[in-house]
Amino acid sequence: MDPIPPHLGGNSADSMAMCMVLDIPGSATAFQERVHRAGVRIVQNGLAGGRFDKMSETLPVHVTVVIPTRNEEEAIVDTIRSVPSDGWCEKIDFLIVDGNSTDRTRELAEGEGATVYLEPRKGYGRAYKTGFAMAPGDVIVTMDADCTYPGEEVPGLVRKLLEEDLEWITCDRLRRAEEGAMPGLHGFGNWVLSTTASMLYWYGVHDSQSGMWVFRKSIFVDERVRPKHDGMPLSQEFKIRARRYLGKNKTAEVSVPYRPRVGEAEINTWGDGLLNLRFLFTHRLGLTRQVTPWGPE
Repeated sequence: MDPIPPHLGGNSADSMAMCMVLDIPGSATAFQERVHRAGVRIVQNGLAGGRFDKMSETLPVHVTVVIPTRNEEEAIVDTIRSVPSDGWCEKIDFLIVDGNSTDRTRELAEGEGATVYLEPRKGYGRAYKTGFAMAPGDVIVTMDADCTYPGEEVPGLVRKLLEEDLEWITCDRLRRAEEGAMPGLHGFGNWVLSTTASMLYWYGVHDSQSGMWVFRKSIFVDERVRPKHDGMPLSQEFKIRARRYLGKNKTAEVSVPYRPRVGEAEINTWGDGLLNLRFLFTHRLGLTRQVTPWGPE
């Protein structure tokens, strides 16, 4: 796959490091209060006027939050509750795509009103390929089930998507990661992968590994935007495809806080890291193949 030239919506070398910071109005949720007590600074940058001038106005959109899980009973409830449900959009629901958890993840999620789908096929990417197809909302938001991503910023991110007539937003964790959120080895691995991705694709994304995205489900009408990988590389593949086929003017990267994980991680640091690195080169050569089809079985 070729890099994206500027005249087709790509980035020049000078603009690749640019990243946006989002304003999130402070709703008084218990989750946010815990965040502010911990001393987290939420950078504010008010959105320009347009269709939704009043931040208290209900957004005319149905939002589905898609969360892949496997043995996340320690954090799944707080993750769901971290996303405001105070009428900021017409409808919000949660779709949990579970990879056969052996703990109480599914039970706890259902107790919070989430729809739970048991995905028998393995893989982080596989869970999202199912969830993206199943999500009933017009706008899809993704996040991990471990309290690392800031659910309280979801309303502002969705508002930005609509206000600026964007198709897709990815969130940059690296600039605002809290202490302890990305230990040395993970931080170094993210730097290696993000730098390699930038050199190979020149696509203007600072954090190639982020798993928090906000986008319109309609982007998948163009099948070229649909990621194919069933594993962890789906995250970087999705960014490459979105920037290439949706274009610079319809996509954005926004810095958000990133917090220490709650619960035990299910990832294999070395194995997943090497798989991601290899994918960047094989995808650049056009060798990505779809192993399992789009959508649920």
